[in-house]
Amino acid sequence: MSNVVVIGGGPAGLMAADVIAAAGHGVTIVDRMPSFGRKLLMAGRGGLNLTHSEPLDRLLTRYGEAVFRLRGAIMAFPPEALRAFAADLGEETFVGSSGRVFPKSFKASPLLRAWGKRLADLGVTSRTRLRWTGFAEGVPVFRDAAGNEERLPADAVVLALGGASWPRLGSDGTWTTILEDLGIAVAPLTPTNCGFDVAWSDIFRDRFEGSPLKRVAIRLDDEVSIGEAMVTRRGLEGGAIYPLSAAIRDRIAAEGSATVIFDLRPGVAAEEIARSIGDARKGDSMANVLRKNAGLAPVAAGLLREGAGGKLPTAPADLAALVKAVPIRISGMAPLDKAISSAGGIRFDEVDARFMLKKQPGVFVCGEMLDWEAPTGGYLLQACFATGRAAGEGVVARLAAG
Repeated sequence: MSNVVVIGGGPAGLMAADVIAAAGHGVTIVDRMPSFGRKLLMAGRGGLNLTHSEPLDRLLTRYGEAVFRLRGAIMAFPPEALRAFAADLGEETFVGSSGRVFPKSFKASPLLRAWGKRLADLGVTSRTRLRWTGFAEGVPVFRDAAGNEERLPADAVVLALGGASWPRLGSDGTWTTILEDLGIAVAPLTPTNCGFDVAWSDIFRDRFEGSPLKRVAIRLDDEVSIGEAMVTRRGLEGGAIYPLSAAIRDRIAAEGSATVIFDLRPGVAAEEIARSIGDARKGDSMANVLRKNAGLAPVAAGLLREGAGGKLPTAPADLAALVKAVPIRISGMAPLDKAISSAGGIRFDEVDARFMLKKQPGVFVCGEMLDWEAPTGGYLLQACFATGRAAGEGVVARLAAG
């Protein structure tokens, strides 16, 4: 029986360990934190959005250019397979109104506990509070909190150390230096699915901090996202802005800022809004016109004023046009440690079709360590589970080949 060391106890690492152990090999999972799956548990506070129910061809487009290297793994372990896997652990799932898939318990802890028991039953050994520091003659080396070094010989190694978001939960991105020193190309880790900076007026910030902008459409060039955004003290965050993270990040890098366009009444034509505004009672205040005739909540009306620089047009057609296209300038983005996930990672040219490092035979990688990104909505976990499974199967195939 071969022995495999999996470094990282998040979804990708646990999935790789599951596949390898189920094939009859000895597996040791190592993590620098006191317990496994801490980021998964954090995600579970919002209900644990495991995957998405949309058609597979549509789902694959969520991964941008990286889809060409992720396609095989996701098609081999699509959302239906992930839902079946969760059900096998005793966690049935359901599809929410947005198409997102959640466990019926709406928690991560029951699934994680059941998974831990399954891995233990398969003979998987768990080691915690050990930080990976690199390789010594091909053997993974670890250091504990007291500085003591330990080596764990293995016939194969799976690296599943995550990206660099939420470092307090375990994934701090320090592995990038280790791999770069081995000559492996790593794209810089940058924030994605994060908040953005907007220079709000004091009046707007003080009144609407923490208020949701419900059902808005946000556009940057040809990219449009519809959903809810949250006004924060420093700017914007939320499901409607996250899918535009990559485009906004690139625009800020190129031009120093990015101007996104808000449609505050998606699905309602400007002409219809203008007619309603034109029907306003004579003498109504602008606040009443925006609320009653334009259909804007106070926070949306406030955003309208921010985009107009404080002075709103009075002609119905002009005011309606502004409702449909409010320009908001974004000056920066939240730091990496505040992001939901990170972009960048090991470039795909460095791995083969089975997710093994070409320059380190027998070492496989998976999850957020790889150079891909995706919006929230279940796409992140879907790819982590799928690449973890693919890496695990890669290990099994290599060990079988001798």
